[in-house]
Amino acid sequence: MSEEPGTYVVAAQSRQGSPMGDFRYEREALDPIGATILEIPAKTDAEFAEAAKGADAVIAPGRRITSEIIEKLDRCVVIGLSSVGADTVDVEAATKAGIVVTNVPDIFVEEVADHTMALMFAAARRLKLMDRLMREGKWREARPVFSEVPRFWGQTVGLISFGNIARAVARRCHPFGLHVIAYDPYVSELTMTAEDVEPVGFMEMLERSDYVSMHAPLNSETRPLMKAEHFAAMKSSAIFVNNGRGPTVDETALITALEEGGIAGAALDVFEVEPTSPENPLLHMDNVIVTPHIASATARMMPETRRRTGREIATALQGRWPRSAVNPEVLPQTSLRRWQPYPSNRGPNR
Repeated sequence: MSEEPGTYVVAAQSRQGSPMGDFRYEREALDPIGATILEIPAKTDAEFAEAAKGADAVIAPGRRITSEIIEKLDRCVVIGLSSVGADTVDVEAATKAGIVVTNVPDIFVEEVADHTMALMFAAARRLKLMDRLMREGKWREARPVFSEVPRFWGQTVGLISFGNIARAVARRCHPFGLHVIAYDPYVSELTMTAEDVEPVGFMEMLERSDYVSMHAPLNSETRPLMKAEHFAAMKSSAIFVNNGRGPTVDETALITALEEGGIAGAALDVFEVEPTSPENPLLHMDNVIVTPHIASATARMMPETRRRTGREIATALQGRWPRSAVNPEVLPQTSLRRWQPYPSNRGPNR
């Protein structure tokens, strides 16, 4: 492919009526190279696949890009995601087809780390319960709750997985006097110890932690990763935090652990099925803090993730390796030219 402006077609699910609005941010990088965004108002995978089959690229947000769609793509070079996780694209099918899948592994790391700490603090100080007691005029019932709640300083935080977000969480924990341990079989011990984090095995991490924070990507190994036996291994005084992916947790097992006192509480931004049902028991427990999958949300988040998606697609359409690739192993098999160090992202951030 030439690096000169040409004529490229980028297929995308139509955003008409969507809160995401138009494609103005993606166009900032795509318009200068002569790329046209083909908006497809498809209701089914078959309809989308038929309309997108001749596209040079696909913007994934708004529709799951299945193997059925990927198999029909005759010219596609790149599929662009505006997220950290890649569970909305069949990455295995894309890799088999020689299509690179890009994501945005580093744009909202700090935001999610901030939200993780916010949920941890809220759970530690029992803010949901305290708010209810205050509003119900039960002033004197609040203080006794803390007779069995240890102070935050000196507690142990266990991180499941040690990607960019987990590392940012670890850096935030240290000033509060927290000891941080982590489990990640794909990250070297030296990487962890360099962040003043103690590397441990999975079960040891669960047994020792006062707060367990989930940061694993969603894949076949982690769907689900936390099951009944794992909640049973945790301290009865422990808090479980999840700002990662809902299906990494067996939600029924989590509910049982909370109802039976196996763990003391949970703080959750994600759920097994989203949006979760208003009848979900997790929404009606005083010892559970919940937010509606907004850990990454700030005024900066949507514009920047979409700009990055456009830049990554434009880079690939001009014949160069993108900066972030979910499936970097496919890059040497393509006609794209390496023009920088190997992409730093070797998988979804967590």
